[in-house]
Amino acid sequence: MAVSVRLDDEFVQHARVHAEAESRSVPKQIEYWAKVGQMMMDNPDLSYEFVHEALLATSEMNLGLVKRYERRSKKV
Repeated sequence: MAVSVRLDDEFVQHARVHAEAESRSVPKQIEYWAKVGQMMMDNPDLSYEFVHEALLATSEMNLGLVKRYERRSKKV
């Protein structure tokens, strides 16, 4: 569901700079910040780098870019 939200011009300009640097649209950049913020609030002990890598790994998995782990040695 799409919702219109009024945002401060300075915040939107800041989002535009980051969006351009990360090849996202401004709305997608704000969605990304919201997702990261929500994850970090739910898990205050996690670093930003960990959250960022977890989001990246999830995207790779959803796009089928990872292989299923197969054990090569026998279980002991």
